[in-house]
Amino acid sequence: MKILILTNLFPTPWDPRRGTFNRQQFQRLAERHEVDVLTAVDFRERMAGAHGSVYVPGVRRDHFTFYHPPGMGRFLNAFCFFASVMWQRGRELRAARYDVLLASWAFPDAVAGAWVARLLGIPYVVKVHGSDLNVQAEARLRRPQIRAALRGAGAVIAVSKALARKAVELGAPAERVEAIYNGVDTRVFHRGDRTAARERLGLPADVPIVLYAGNLKATKGCHDLIEAFPMLVKRHHDARLIYVGEGPSRANLEDRAASLCCAPGVRFEGAVDHAALADWFRAADVLCLPSHNEGVPNVVLEAMACGTPVVATAVGGIPEVLPETAGILVPPHQPHELGTALVEAFERHFDPIVIAAHAATFRWDENIDRLEHTLHRVAAGEPAHLGANA
Repeated sequence: MKILILTNLFPTPWDPRRGTFNRQQFQRLAERHEVDVLTAVDFRERMAGAHGSVYVPGVRRDHFTFYHPPGMGRFLNAFCFFASVMWQRGRELRAARYDVLLASWAFPDAVAGAWVARLLGIPYVVKVHGSDLNVQAEARLRRPQIRAALRGAGAVIAVSKALARKAVELGAPAERVEAIYNGVDTRVFHRGDRTAARERLGLPADVPIVLYAGNLKATKGCHDLIEAFPMLVKRHHDARLIYVGEGPSRANLEDRAASLCCAPGVRFEGAVDHAALADWFRAADVLCLPSHNEGVPNVVLEAMACGTPVVATAVGGIPEVLPETAGILVPPHQPHELGTALVEAFERHFDPIVIAAHAATFRWDENIDRLEHTLHRVAAGEPAHLGANA
């Protein structure tokens, strides 16, 4: 097949670490088919300048500048996305003769992708990830646009069963919705010696370490974590909390750590390359992800693949992939319960071999087999018989 992928979630020179889960998936898909990835780059990001280079073997990459009205005009973003694509890349898209279009992210990507597909005369598939349905679809003027894109798709792929059910609730035909979990690259993310990992990272060998890995923004619950951390410090005075990632909340988190008198135990590492996360997972005693909404975050799967237990919120698809043998679930927006769970995690015995064996069941080869089958069926115009719990 000749596949066009339209998304904002893919590495570009302006954001080389963006969408690592899509990079892994699309690179593997390109080993079997001809894959072109066309990535939206926000005009403000483009003006700020490039931050690095990107190489994804086998994938033909291109990008376009996404012009849109900031702020109150977000309901217009799908039209602006569509206009930006066709203005800058329309001639090439018409000449390419694709078999199918895959839009990764519901709004504005999938809404605009539906219009692009119709203009090109090809079917399309929508892939949804989490907050694109859980948050954006709650907006009054965006919800009907997302609903129309889901209903018109030949298939909707969700990264969890919870998200698949959400897609059906929004109007996607149940027989066209499929839950396909992301995979884990166990060549990179696997068990290793904790002491050696800490030595490589310059961390103390014998202190309790809680790791947060992800964007530093409020919806990821990183503020809840800083509020919860003092409860752990009361039981383990030398405990450390390490934030790996960047985002708009960093300054507020630093200020709050100082006001809570726990700043000496809190470290902000900044963003690191995807493969470098493996040592951070091995070095940590616990990964904590207290998100307010999610699909299935790959950091949870990858931490488990390294044998590290996880304390996370029971949102989205996280309860589907995190068993009691691998971690603890807590309600979102509850720093006190989160702190209690962190204390419990350091007092409970977790078997890293069992945790890693569970994570190994999330395989990229199975993911690509199912994605390939769905894309082929849609491209061939075959009837859908998937079901949200497939």
